[in-house]
Amino acid sequence: MTLSDVMRSAVFSLRGNWLRSILTALGVIIGIAAVIVMVSVGQGTQAELDNMISKLGSNRLEVFGGSARGPARGGAGSQASLTDGDARAIRDEIAEVQYVATSVSGGGQVVYAESNWSTRWEGVNADYFPVNDWQLALGEEFTPRDYSAANKVVILGETVRRELFGDADPIGATIRMGRVPLRVVGVLEAKGQGSWGQDSDDIMLVPLETGRRRLAAATAAVAANVSGAALAPRQADVVQRISVGVGRAEDLAFVEEELNALLRQRHRIAPGAEDDFAVRNIAEIVSTRTQTTRLMSLLLGAVASISLIVGGIGIMNIMLVSVTERIREIGLRMAVGAGPREIQQQFLAEAMLISLGGGAIGIALGVAGALLASKFGALPVQLDLQVVGMATGFSVATGLFFGYYPARKAARLDPIEALRHQG
Repeated sequence: MTLSDVMRSAVFSLRGNWLRSILTALGVIIGIAAVIVMVSVGQGTQAELDNMISKLGSNRLEVFGGSARGPARGGAGSQASLTDGDARAIRDEIAEVQYVATSVSGGGQVVYAESNWSTRWEGVNADYFPVNDWQLALGEEFTPRDYSAANKVVILGETVRRELFGDADPIGATIRMGRVPLRVVGVLEAKGQGSWGQDSDDIMLVPLETGRRRLAAATAAVAANVSGAALAPRQADVVQRISVGVGRAEDLAFVEEELNALLRQRHRIAPGAEDDFAVRNIAEIVSTRTQTTRLMSLLLGAVASISLIVGGIGIMNIMLVSVTERIREIGLRMAVGAGPREIQQQFLAEAMLISLGGGAIGIALGVAGALLASKFGALPVQLDLQVVGMATGFSVATGLFFGYYPARKAARLDPIEALRHQG
């Protein structure tokens, strides 16, 4: 028999029990569709994470103050232990460091005309922009004089710009935080959701000294008026965070070790004593999150593959039933000259047709499901042609693997016993 004869005979046999053939293919249809949708969701999530990581900047170390000690201990960063001198020492003494960004931060209500918005502000130096991969959508960055003279200028995040100005151009406008007027000189490019789920665009940036001398003092004054407490004395050179940008990823571990040793020496911390600062390696956090997401993608694919295996078992089961029902037919075909090879080819072709037909329908449903999830769902979806090709390969493999045993069983029947069988 030629291949066309085998396929024609297989199609004829499946048409005789078309409803059973469709129900048998249903498991493969569901399995293939589930694989495509699940893997597309996993890849979309991974791509979204990669995009967030690229905005985060992975070659970076974050240094915070330690935990405040006393009757009521604070969390990391609550102790004012970092200074401008620490930042200068890091820049001067660790050659592998490319950027050193210092910052102070706070929050409050910002007002423009009849609009107002509660947001956070950060006082920053010039290195803050490249370390955090901030680009400007409008306007310009702070000038050297803005930094040195604590000028009342501000760069807005996209969320703050939208809430205060709507569609209007904010450049040159004056906004107010407390009693401090701030002239808008720029708007940051939108970043969207941050690495911890926060809105990265809900922020205002001011020069470091502006944040220290004006906004921090204004925030403290408001807090004191509300609570009735006296103002705490301000330390002119204290910073809340130091962000260290390293040129090469392979130098991160060395820089972290040198950074710890340098700060312990500068802060005169005795051997064995607890640090009054905390260092976070962003690359380690990024690596952990990436690995977790990749494992979740594999888990989604594995769960979907179970449906495909169940569909394959259904094909094997129905093909075994078909062999039992058609024993006499097999005997007749062998009696007129068909050999074991032709019998095996026919039953294997039937299993392949069920699997491929179900695979084609499953691919169509999976692609449609992925596109609908991307358009209407909250999960990120990335549809890849490789996923479709993989699904096609799975459907072929399912037909071959689960159809082989029934086909082999049919081919090994004894012709005489088959003819004697009473179906």
